[in-house]
Amino acid sequence: MAEDWDRSDGGTYVRDADARARIKDRAHEREMRQGKKRIGNAPVVVDAKKELERLKSLRRRAIVRRVITLCSVIVSAFLQAYAIQVFVQPAGLLSSGFTGLAILVDRITSMFGFSFPTSLGMIVFNIPVAILCWKSISKRFVVFSMIQVFLSSTLLRFMDFDPMLREPVLLVVFGGFIYGLAIAIALRGGASTAGTDFISLMVSNKTGKSIWGFIFAGNCVMLLIFGYLFGWTSAAFSIIFQFISTKTIETFYHRYDRMTLRITTKKPDEVLEAYTEKFRHGSSCFEVIGGYSRKTYWIIETVVSSYEVGEIVALVRAHDDHAVINVFRSEDFFGRFYRGPVD
Repeated sequence: MAEDWDRSDGGTYVRDADARARIKDRAHEREMRQGKKRIGNAPVVVDAKKELERLKSLRRRAIVRRVITLCSVIVSAFLQAYAIQVFVQPAGLLSSGFTGLAILVDRITSMFGFSFPTSLGMIVFNIPVAILCWKSISKRFVVFSMIQVFLSSTLLRFMDFDPMLREPVLLVVFGGFIYGLAIAIALRGGASTAGTDFISLMVSNKTGKSIWGFIFAGNCVMLLIFGYLFGWTSAAFSIIFQFISTKTIETFYHRYDRMTLRITTKKPDEVLEAYTEKFRHGSSCFEVIGGYSRKTYWIIETVVSSYEVGEIVALVRAHDDHAVINVFRSEDFFGRFYRGPVD
């Protein structure tokens, strides 16, 4: 068999298993003397053709991810505009975040005889924040999120849907679910509805702390102003609406969940080098024996954010298509944990 042959130091080929083992041992010793500590026994042989194919494959996967993000953004924008026209406006509700701020400003200006449309407010309030956060978070994330904002604003301006329901409670329940689903679709696709997402990511990346408490306080202030001006019944319904939309997002989007990956591979060096280069999470690697084959394998164990799992699995598969990857949820984690920006 062709795979039984190996090249010796002198450039000739040997088929004897012991001779090949000695050759690999000498190569391994040379690497150790040069300070290159490896986990596996075999030295790395770079196949230029295979490496080129791997890079092309990774590029195709990146393009596919961008297409998926764009499709998610389009669907999210349509659902958000639809929910505002069919549920939020007829029920006189106030959503959270910058969209809620745009709705509030629209309602207040209408009291003075002129209108500052919600569709315009969504753009005006989000552009300065996008510029402020441009260098602090993923540029791709900012671009796709702003595409979502522009699309939803445009659709809100030119769409014309009549309310489907008349009962306020039904408007609140179904509106909250559809509005939350719109946000969750954007988040799962690798974008967002901008606004407070930009600010929270920027602060988190710079300080490592969360400001969702301040964002919640800001939403409460908007609800107090809204209730004072337009009635506490509308404010109460808005709280229920925001609660349902938040629970919907939590159901379909798990960015802040931690997952444990247990990777069983015969190429620990290649997988670890690629993983360490791209991700900043720590990992452990230990040698095991296959229960059936009695062959030597290595298990790499690491804890990551849930949104990173798909990309890590693809990365491991690109370097070892025979690797076995077990993914399970980490209920608790104690210690320092790196949470990188979405990209």
